[in-house]
Amino acid sequence: MSSKLIAPSMLAADFGNLQRDTEMVNNSEADWFHIDVMDGHFVPNISYGMPVIQAIKKHATKPLDVHLMIEKPERYIEEFAKVGADIITVHYESTIHLHRTLTQIEDAGCKAGVVLNLTTPVSVLEDILPKCYMVLLMSINPGFGGQKFEDITYHRITKLRKMIDERGLDTRIEVDGGVTDKNIKQLVDAGADVFVAGSHVFKNPDPTETIKQLKTLANS
Repeated sequence: MSSKLIAPSMLAADFGNLQRDTEMVNNSEADWFHIDVMDGHFVPNISYGMPVIQAIKKHATKPLDVHLMIEKPERYIEEFAKVGADIITVHYESTIHLHRTLTQIEDAGCKAGVVLNLTTPVSVLEDILPKCYMVLLMSINPGFGGQKFEDITYHRITKLRKMIDERGLDTRIEVDGGVTDKNIKQLVDAGADVFVAGSHVFKNPDPTETIKQLKTLANS
């Protein structure tokens, strides 16, 4: 697998200075923008939709990793692709016909991935794994930023990495929730290779340096 990637979560950005924060990510060692879309139904919070993603895309020079925490995401795949998504991940728990939804994402010109909630067994992905560019493991309960990382995640990453390696796949493992400089190395050792960091980056006085530190730790 190639180098480990850092994807700052724009949910933690300053929406009064969205262009500034977008350009900060552009100029940092980050690899992707992580975009959390919440509908107030699948998760209790509401975040943002197409107009905000379109505004970020206007200034972004790196891929948009769009994480749909919404019910029936298949209704909106084409629209998210049109406003600039490069990668779209949907929750296993949110769509009945997962294979069809992943195909829909691919047909829209995006890379397709699946997200698992904290206690959804990784074994449910056994048959769909070859179709996944990426699997995102939630390391918190989805819906709000700033939550504490749940240690069960390490074991889940290890199990998923074994499933991927046994099949000889290139599927990436992304981790979202409570990622910091204190646990990123352990997450790499467990088998993860893409790291979403929101509060840890944007609440820091020097977010650019924080991203650099995470990138260095992940690839050391």
